[in-house]
Amino acid sequence: MKFNKVVYHIAFWLLAYLFWIFIFRNGTLVLTHAITIQFCYLVFVSANYYLNTLYAIPHLLNKKRYVTFGLVFLTGIFITALVRVPVSAWVVTHIFKMNARFSAVSVFTDSFVNILFWVVCILAAQMVIEKMRSQVYIEQIEKERATNELNFLRAQFNPHFLFNSINSIYGHIDKSNKDARDMLLVFSEMLRYQLYECNVEQIDLNREINYIRNYIAIQKGRIDEMVMVNLCADDINGQVYVAPLLFIAFVENAFKYVGFNEGRVNKVDISLRQEGNNLHFRVYNTKDNFTGRDERSSGLGIANTKRRLEILYPQKHRLDITDSGDSFEINLVLLNI
Repeated sequence: MKFNKVVYHIAFWLLAYLFWIFIFRNGTLVLTHAITIQFCYLVFVSANYYLNTLYAIPHLLNKKRYVTFGLVFLTGIFITALVRVPVSAWVVTHIFKMNARFSAVSVFTDSFVNILFWVVCILAAQMVIEKMRSQVYIEQIEKERATNELNFLRAQFNPHFLFNSINSIYGHIDKSNKDARDMLLVFSEMLRYQLYECNVEQIDLNREINYIRNYIAIQKGRIDEMVMVNLCADDINGQVYVAPLLFIAFVENAFKYVGFNEGRVNKVDISLRQEGNNLHFRVYNTKDNFTGRDERSSGLGIANTKRRLEILYPQKHRLDITDSGDSFEINLVLLNI
């Protein structure tokens, strides 16, 4: 990108140089004179352009320091016009070999007006182009925002309808089927947590742990007794706040790919512990060497969580993922929470 930008600038000044030579050449000015004079103007105009685009506009004009910007802008024009006087005298004497009368005041006045005119024209053109680009970008962002909002609304449940449906299902489950009724209550609590409590940047870690416990309770109703499940989250001191639903993708992945081997111990181990200001999270699960599942569907939740960690905890987390063939382990450390 930087290389392309340099090429773009070189091409622009080259075209401007050729344009000036073509426009300001007349019958009394030979081509070599036009090339030399316009090159001098090119140097002084470009110097003022970069002074304003790199310093004056971003640091003064954009920060509403209008008086200071005006002084810097005119000072740059004044200095370059002043410098062009001895440069023009040297060119006339040593390159053009002319002994004509030289007027420093006239050269300074012409230089000031010409440099001022072209710098204003180029900066104005650039501002118009940038304004148009910004407008196109804003319209694109607004269109994407509207599309995302529409997709979000389409994907939403009606919470009242959803919870009323759960209550209806709960009422139709036979009272003797306590496990099914309890599982539905746990699911309802998890859903309520996702819908109403996770719309914040940080949430109490104990709430997250409770959500993981509920998820494990539901999963225990699905898997058979061949899988041992252990959750250890007792070493949390005081109130710790983390991003909501940060760990659940790793837990879901462990239950999704845990193995069901008859000749070995199958297990899912989950632990959360605090060491000083650091929070250590570990998920370990045994797995089959070949599950027969579509591997392309795996890892999406983990990939999304990785991206969330990069955004929410930049330079403040360590994530290690180990796939040894017959087991899968994730170690996550949140630093200085």
